[in-house]
Formats: sequence, structure tokens, C-alpha cells
Amino acid sequence: MALSTFFCTSNLVTPSTLFSIRNIPYSNSYIQHNHSKRKFPILEVASVPYQPINFEYLEEEFSGHGVSFEGVGDSCIAKMEMKNGSIATILLPSGLITSYKASMWHGGSVELLHTSVSEGEYGDAIIQGGVSLNLNFQSDDGEVSWSPNNWVLHNVKGDAEDSIQVELINRSSNDTVGLKYTVTLENDALNSELEVSNSKSLSLQMTGSILNHLTVSTPEATYAIGLERSNYCSRAPIESQFVISLPDSDEEEGFQKILSSSALKRLFPRLGTKNQKNNEVEGSQTDTDDITGEEMDDYKPLREKISLVYTNAPRGFTVIDRGRRNSVSVGRNGFDEMYLFSPGSSFEIYSKYAYICVGQTAILKPIELNPGDVWRGGQYIHNPNL
Repeated sequence: MALSTFFCTSNLVTPSTLFSIRNIPYSNSYIQHNHSKRKFPILEVASVPYQPINFEYLEEEFSGHGVSFEGVGDSCIAKMEMKNGSIATILLPSGLITSYKASMWHGGSVELLHTSVSEGEYGDAIIQGGVSLNLNFQSDDGEVSWSPNNWVLHNVKGDAEDSIQVELINRSSNDTVGLKYTVTLENDALNSELEVSNSKSLSLQMTGSILNHLTVSTPEATYAIGLERSNYCSRAPIESQFVISLPDSDEEEGFQKILSSSALKRLFPRLGTKNQKNNEVEGSQTDTDDITGEEMDDYKPLREKISLVYTNAPRGFTVIDRGRRNSVSVGRNGFDEMYLFSPGSSFEIYSKYAYICVGQTAILKPIELNPGDVWRGGQYIHNPNL
């Protein structure tokens, strides 16, 4: 298929305002506003200059198989829906999975992902959380330094009875690195799979992660089960445009003043009705030196702020949230490392910071791709409560 028909012909990318994306099905949306570049750096995530998507073409070419599309500003939502009620949504062209509502044994559904929406400096919407790809490629000669961000919808397969597959593709500007990203929704799982090919005559190094923001009632009530005797290394938190970063106390205090303003309350009556705790998390990691250790607890509490990369851990483990009375299993293949982050319990329950991050990573040791190599890896989020 010709890419010229996939994208709109206009070269001007107009930022999507906060109001134009109000119908995007995010998991847990927390609306924020940024008016001071100096005071609120958490909201200043760099916007990638995506090209506008030809929504009508997507609807005509790919609808069916349990997938529907909705155009929102210059972006598009791909909605995958199983007949048993499980639903996942992908934002194009960023490839960000913004929601995964898993069907439960009692007949209802529960959101498993955590997503935040804020307003950028120029009124554009900044979307963070969910399931994101954060990858970087480097060649030995320095000619390749590339991070994929603008994904193209390539194919839709399957059906709403068994499984639905959405395939996205991406290539570096010199065509030396090719990627296929396949998101598969099943009755009880959401899978993310990568296929990376190296067409260059020299080796490539891939670093980065598939990062999941899992929503919880509070980290105070959340536990990781199955990591006993795993080796870990403490690291600074992962940074990317999709990561929900923690605020400094001064930033959060200033932000609450904006939320309490009468003008914003008239626009958003429910905005700021809950007071988030804005003290900086105790026990935060300030030492940049890595600290290694062995996990001693098979029922690991996540109440404290942690940022750990596990180098020798099971391929899968379970996260239990006693507050929501829910559990989810996360597993990986192809990646040797696993990332676990908790913002700690200094924030209000069911708030913007009521989440934990689990990632499949290549941080400490890059993945090597020799000339002509094809590497495959991915992860799954399994719902054991169906």
C-alpha cells in the first residue's frame, strides 16, 4: 500500500488541543495545565512532530476483525474489542496503548493501565503512561542513532472470538533498521511483540524498554509476587516522553494553586476536588551509584519508592493490589532484564501517582544485532481473573 494515501498531504502539523482529545478512552485521565515553563517541568514533555493521519483511509482499509477507528484531531484511535468484553486502545501514530479493560469473572471489566493527560506549553495534549515503546539504536560507526516514534499501521488480523492483531511498522531514515510491532488482544491477555531487523553491514546496539504503567489503588496496598532470589540493580528512574514523572514538592504546590483557581473550576467543575499529597517521597534515591542486591521477599511490598532493574529474574511474575482486590501477571521474552518502579505511597490513593511501572528492558546490557540479524522479543499482560 502506498504511504502517500496513508497520510494527509498537508505538511503543517497543528497541535491537538486538550479539548479535541476529550473523547480518547484513556485508562485514568488526570487533566493538567501548564502555564510556567520554569515551575512545571513535569508537563514539558517534548512533543514528537507526527504527521496527520488519513482517518478515512484507515476506516475503509482496516475496519473489521474486531477493530474500529476514530479520528481525533491529527491522531487516530484504534479500538480492539473482543466479544467477551475485553478492550484495548492504541493511539496512532505514536503507538501508545492508552487503555486495556480486561473482562472479569463477574461479568464486568477492570482497567489495568494508568494514563495521564496534561496540557502542554502551547495548548497541545501530552499523553503519558499506558504501554509504551522506548527504544534507541546505535551503530558501531556512529552513522545510525535513531529512536522510532512515528508508527504506520500495516495490517489487522484475527477476529473478536479468539484474538485480534494490529501490526505497526517503522523504518529508520536510511532503511538500515526495520521494526514490526504487533499488539495482540486475547480474551485474557494483551501481548506486545517486537521484530527488529538489521540491514546494515555493521552491528547495531539496541537499548530501551517496553514500559507498562499499571494502575493500582495505592502502592501501599500493592505487592510483587514471585521475585524471591532474583538479582537486581538500583537505577535512576527511566525517562521518556511517555513516563509519568514524579513532581517536586514546590512544583506540586504551585500546581495545586492553579487547580484551585476559580477560572479553571468553572471550566472543569471536578478538577482538583481531591487534594493530592505533595510531599516529596521519602527514601528517594539520590545516589547515582548503582546498588546491587538479591531479592529476599517472595511477597515484595511496593509501598516505598524504588527503581530497580532485575538482571536474573523469572520470565513472569504477579502484581497483586489488595486495595482493588485485583491481580495481573506480567511476563517477557527476548529481553534479559526486567524493570520495576514504584512512586511510593506519599500520594493520595486512586490519584495520578497511584501506579507502578513494570518494563522489559535492555538498559544495563544492550541487545546486539549483527548484520542481517532479526531479533524478536516482547511481553504479555495476563488477566488471571476471567
